[in-house]
Amino acid sequence: MPFRIAVLGLGAMGLPMAAHLAQTFEVIGFDPSEERRALAASRGIAIADSALAASAEADFLLVAVRNAAQLEDLLYGEQGVIRILPEGAAVILTSTVGTGAVEALAARLAKSGIGLVDAPISGGPLRAGKGELLVTAAAAPSVWERAEPILRAMAGTLVRIGDEPGKGQAMKTVNQLLCGVHIAAAAEALALAGRLGLDQRTALDALMAGAAESFMLGNRGPRAIEADEGRDPEVLSRLDIFVKDMGIVTEAAKRAGIAIPVAAAAEQLFILGNAQGRGTDDDSTVIRVLNPRS
Repeated sequence: MPFRIAVLGLGAMGLPMAAHLAQTFEVIGFDPSEERRALAASRGIAIADSALAASAEADFLLVAVRNAAQLEDLLYGEQGVIRILPEGAAVILTSTVGTGAVEALAARLAKSGIGLVDAPISGGPLRAGKGELLVTAAAAPSVWERAEPILRAMAGTLVRIGDEPGKGQAMKTVNQLLCGVHIAAAAEALALAGRLGLDQRTALDALMAGAAESFMLGNRGPRAIEADEGRDPEVLSRLDIFVKDMGIVTEAAKRAGIAIPVAAAAEQLFILGNAQGRGTDDDSTVIRVLNPRS
């Protein structure tokens, strides 16, 4: 009998993951946004009217929330779902919330007989919908064994980082350091290209054909150019997500006692963009911090 998976959080990543998993497993979703619930239903996903209803009789909760505060409220708030989960169920946490938060969560869940798969994801909505994400996961062996079919369905690349929840978050922290720096560097390069009188799209094509090529340059570059031209690109990854993620990166580095000056500089660009009211804009609009005339 297929697993019953409650997907809690049907945002940019949660919805395509739910749609893809529903091809193989029994999936029921919930999101506090009526608009997101309606969109998910239009994609053929069964929808519950509350997180509690979605979680009833679930074997796994696949959680795709924005931050640690939302995670705490979802699991342990006034309508927290942990109290209705049967012993032996497990939470698959796909969100980036930091090592400390996950280590503490694992200990709390264990007291209720609930397992935790620390499985932060990377790759964007398109890959999520195809089951081609990078998933860096950590879980106790018994929990891993049960969850592995779900993780493999989600992932193009599945990397088991270890047995201890928190290790997945540590790997995602390293990943986000590079992603944040690459987005900031792409914005700098394209802003400079424009100021030097180059056609930015021609410059982007040339850069993507050479040693300067990167995923973030190719993915964010076209939207950064739109933003630099004064238009508002489609929001595929919010700028305030990288305020959160780069904060996790710099805090982790402080605890580890290592300097990360390049990442710290990139973090400041995202913080400035957020302070300018661009938090809900696409993260490619960080180019406007560098080139405010746009």
